[in-house]
Amino acid sequence: MTSAAPTTRLLLVLVLGMALAAPTPWNANAWGQTQEGSPTNPSAAAQPLEPRPWIAIRGVYGGFPQTFLDRGQTLKDSGINAVWVGSGSLSQDLIAACRQQGVKIFAEFNSMHYAEYLKDHPEAAPIGLDGQPEPAPNGWQGVSAHDPGYRANRMAEFRRILTEYEIDGIWLDYHHAHADWERDDPLLPDTDFSPTALLEFQKATGIRLPRLLPPQLSRFILENHHDAWVQWRCDVFTDWVREYKNIRDEVRPKALLGTFHCPWGPEERDHAIRTKLAIDLKAQAAYLDVFSIMPYHARFGHAEDPAWIARQTNRLGRLLDVQGTPEETIKIWPIVQLADWGQAVTPEQVAAVVEFGSRRPATGIMVFHWSGLANQPAKLDALSAAYRALAGLAQHP
Repeated sequence: MTSAAPTTRLLLVLVLGMALAAPTPWNANAWGQTQEGSPTNPSAAAQPLEPRPWIAIRGVYGGFPQTFLDRGQTLKDSGINAVWVGSGSLSQDLIAACRQQGVKIFAEFNSMHYAEYLKDHPEAAPIGLDGQPEPAPNGWQGVSAHDPGYRANRMAEFRRILTEYEIDGIWLDYHHAHADWERDDPLLPDTDFSPTALLEFQKATGIRLPRLLPPQLSRFILENHHDAWVQWRCDVFTDWVREYKNIRDEVRPKALLGTFHCPWGPEERDHAIRTKLAIDLKAQAAYLDVFSIMPYHARFGHAEDPAWIARQTNRLGRLLDVQGTPEETIKIWPIVQLADWGQAVTPEQVAAVVEFGSRRPATGIMVFHWSGLANQPAKLDALSAAYRALAGLAQHP
């Protein structure tokens, strides 16, 4: 080794150190700081909440937050500017109350989970690997996306809601295959091997299926035509979104069309978001305005790691090529967990949950869920403080 080696090593260390220290402009594929200085690194510690002008929506899901009014505050005083309610809870009085408070009102629409339909139409139940109706995983009963009567039912109801109520948007809920994924140990059965679906699959793909008993036929499909089967299943659910959009465009074109969806990345759980749930987010992006990812950190085993919220939202941004800039037509508005479901969310954790949920690429945020928060004054105070900080409003004394 020559005497120049130590000097060479020192120069190399200096050069590498300068390279690592150099700032990198943030985009959806490279984590760093935005020009406004907002935290965007999904692995960083929670930052103090300061005004985030790119966060246009600060919402509450699951009901009208009357408790704030009962405490002598307006919703604007509380930092809230949007409310989500189930479509069955819509009323003209509720819409008027939201308008009076100057907040937007959005409806949640039950897409594939209207189990009442099965009482008179049992043939619309999703069919499992054994050729029999698949039991409801933990009570979450889905309905077959391939049943024409059920599709007509949902589209008619979707049209009715948009016709009768002057709402600011409508969000699809449970728009996926029969499953229970909203838990740390999800149940993800393989469906739908109904006769109607099998005929549609052959017609759409040109694949001829052999005459086999149901258990053997489902196994044959998954072993020999797995990729074609998964893609076709995703395409069917995407086509439902296309039809929902067409109705929205016809009836209430200024209303936003959003979706509440599974927070898994494309590769997680062996690509289960596509292979088990039949969700193709990139394809659905052609028809949706807003993606509301559901990173319920406490429910999904991350109670002590709220930064998981930002990591999953960042992955969604990379998938959709959304960075959270004003000119983008596709928006990401996460729905984050404050109510106790699974492990508890403490009042002390509220600020961190809101902070991680409002990092870019998000341009809006809502909290889950009002009925679980209405009687928890410490959490309401923390939520109001967090939302007021995002909005740049002075804190209450």
